[in-house]
Amino acid sequence: MINNTFSSYGATTASETRHIDIQQLESRLAQSANLPISQASRQLWIVLAAAVFLVSVPVFIEAPLVRSLPTLCLLITGFWVWLSFKLMSRPRTYIWGDLLFGFSWSWLAGAVYWGWLRWEPLWHLPIESIGLPFAVWCLARNWGKVGNWFYLGSLLGTALTDVYFYLVDLMPYWRQVMRVEPEAAVQVLKNALIQVDTPWGAAWAVILALALLTVGLLPLGRKQRHWYAFSGAVLSTILVDSLFLLAATLA
Repeated sequence: MINNTFSSYGATTASETRHIDIQQLESRLAQSANLPISQASRQLWIVLAAAVFLVSVPVFIEAPLVRSLPTLCLLITGFWVWLSFKLMSRPRTYIWGDLLFGFSWSWLAGAVYWGWLRWEPLWHLPIESIGLPFAVWCLARNWGKVGNWFYLGSLLGTALTDVYFYLVDLMPYWRQVMRVEPEAAVQVLKNALIQVDTPWGAAWAVILALALLTVGLLPLGRKQRHWYAFSGAVLSTILVDSLFLLAATLA
């Protein structure tokens, strides 16, 4: 009976301690949200810049690496998740852990698709959406808003880019580029540019760019970190697509 009493007391104390720790963390995060206007504004723009950078990482770093080391890229996802929780355990770095957690979904999707399924563009968007149910679940519980909104912004940019490929009939060129040698890929890209450089291709490029610009700029008026993460992810899609178009033109 005495042992049971002590066990019960120990379990209650541990539970209460965890509850107090969570309350303290939430209290500190609430205090950090009430920063001076100049400091809070600076942090918003840093979040936006970080979101732009993190969208570029899978495109310019992971995609080339994953072709030769797909398994390693897949395992790196675990490191990003571990690091994100490590950062979220401290009030000062919580926001960066939050953002990194959302980025881990994009990295995971990139590792799976570009590692093993890159020859079929029809699988691109479904694989990129791998974290969508979890992101919606987290947001419904008001958890990880910065990271999950970043992931949704990145996914929206990816979706609109894929829509453009469908509308302008660039999917055959996608398949060819993924199967030929780098020397032959140059000619495939030139052929794809001919498809883009038409009234139909140019019109849809303008329409989708304006859609991305509108969706990316409107949330900035809300002055909240998760919206800046979302905007950074959306707006960076225009930058990344423009760089790809420039690279194809110069090839």
